[in-house]
Amino acid sequence: MNTARLVADSESDRDSALDVGDDVEVMTVSSAVFRYRQENGRTYHAYKDGRYLLPNDQTENERLVLQHYLFLYTFHDQLHISLLPKRLHRVLDAGCGTGDWTIDFADSHPECHVTGVDLSPIQPVYVPQNVSFIVDDLEEETWAFGPRFDFIFSRFMTGSISNWPEFFRKSYESLNPGGVIELQDSVWRAETDDGTVPPDSHLARWADLLRSGMHQFGRPIDSALHYKEQLEEAGFVDVVQYVYKWPTNHWPKDRRHKMIGKWNHENFTTGLSGISLALMTRSKEQKGLGWTVDEVEALLEGVRRDLRDTGMHAYFPVYVVYGRKPDEDL
Repeated sequence: MNTARLVADSESDRDSALDVGDDVEVMTVSSAVFRYRQENGRTYHAYKDGRYLLPNDQTENERLVLQHYLFLYTFHDQLHISLLPKRLHRVLDAGCGTGDWTIDFADSHPECHVTGVDLSPIQPVYVPQNVSFIVDDLEEETWAFGPRFDFIFSRFMTGSISNWPEFFRKSYESLNPGGVIELQDSVWRAETDDGTVPPDSHLARWADLLRSGMHQFGRPIDSALHYKEQLEEAGFVDVVQYVYKWPTNHWPKDRRHKMIGKWNHENFTTGLSGISLALMTRSKEQKGLGWTVDEVEALLEGVRRDLRDTGMHAYFPVYVVYGRKPDEDL
């Protein structure tokens, strides 16, 4: 964990270029889930259409792979921060995306079975024998994913869930006594330690629009601010919260944060259109903002300039929150 103030590199150029097994089983799903929604040149999940606002096309999937490695670098190659129970037989990756974490965890824990659940079937077809993927909606009233789990993991699901207390209730019920839940998320809020992000900047305006728009959509983008309290209210104990910093580019002086900033710049600029288009261009009847594509792209061009600006010492806070179900379920 590093929540200390980030110091800018005095030698940074304000707008320089950025560097940036044998046993398998086959996953099968209904062909209907592949009939993706097409919109603004992007594709979106078909199952429970409209629940999730980010695309599921090749560009987004490649970004998710990059983001997975950004998490690994941030956490010193650790797939999780929490201390896991000694008995580890069943693991749930809730909102598994491309399945990179699911497969990596399964490879490093061959003794357990890992189930990944997502609205989109964007995971590899050939996977290790101790991995299975399910296309399902985590917001269903009950989860039908088999026996209880020993570890539930969820990453970057903020903006995907409308009722987090209910998600935590189902997680609690789905864990064995002593089981652990861990969440890794951002609040999508550009912060600064030295006041170099003006409140009227394109980046700040975009973040405000995203936050207010997602609240209107019914799936807040800043839900990570409440995870610790909500986990405790759900009955979890030993709840711990860490906050990390992802700089918007290579502006930090610290070598490690400089590298995180380079990776995050690529991650964020690649995903910027995907994060913005559906929310901002869908009609107000669809709980969107009702903008035109040209209006969105004009805003995003300014955001991209801000993201390149090494004189703007912005970062996104990344929250890691985990807790344990009591050994005895009282």
